[in-house]
Amino acid sequence: MRKSILGLSALAILATATPALAQDDASGLTVSGSATLVSDYRFRGFSQTKQNAAVQAGITVSHDSGFYFGTWGSNVDFPDLDGAGNGATAEVDFFAGYSTDLAPGVSVDFGLLYYLYPKDTVIDVATDYFEPYVTLSTELGPVGLALTANYAWKQEALGDNDSFYLKAAPSLAIPGTPFSVDGHIGYGSSDSFLGGVDGEVFDWSAGVSASWQALTFGVRYVDTDEPGQIRGSDAAVVFSLGASF
Repeated sequence: MRKSILGLSALAILATATPALAQDDASGLTVSGSATLVSDYRFRGFSQTKQNAAVQAGITVSHDSGFYFGTWGSNVDFPDLDGAGNGATAEVDFFAGYSTDLAPGVSVDFGLLYYLYPKDTVIDVATDYFEPYVTLSTELGPVGLALTANYAWKQEALGDNDSFYLKAAPSLAIPGTPFSVDGHIGYGSSDSFLGGVDGEVFDWSAGVSASWQALTFGVRYVDTDEPGQIRGSDAAVVFSLGASF
């Protein structure tokens, strides 16, 4: 995902791995998914929809051994890259990885993301790329912390540059209530578009969500340190309504 508030990094994708749709005890497989409506699709602080709404959905198949794979998609609104009136309007991500516990309350998750931007016509501009990731998570009661690192090697879609992104995401489930609060601060470094204007970008967010049965409503403040005249990189409040199944 050049994305979600996912938009988004590995952590954003794995957030779509919500309660199980079906489980086969004999095979050890669990299928989970979600569908979400957001008022703006932000990826590492940047709007992917020109500050308009997006519909997103994902599905994950996991095995009790720790291996998993899945896909996630959203509408986007990217500029016309080839002069043919053919800017990307959709993003489809594929991912696969492995998650395991290192100690009680501590887990590690690593895998590979593939960002795919289907096109209406064949163009010569590369837009798709791969990005490995690793996440270290810990929980102590209702408090959680996840540290995620993403690295993309030099690829044509990145202008033959590489990219590095690091994110820290604390969270708190408020005991006895359906509410939780969370935030993140991220740092990206790249000479590609992922590095912003000067090759380095800080982004951050803070939000609160409330769950009722399979539904989750959220509101989040998102911002970056990029110049304010860059549309979609300035501060915004993003609303979301999601359903897990």
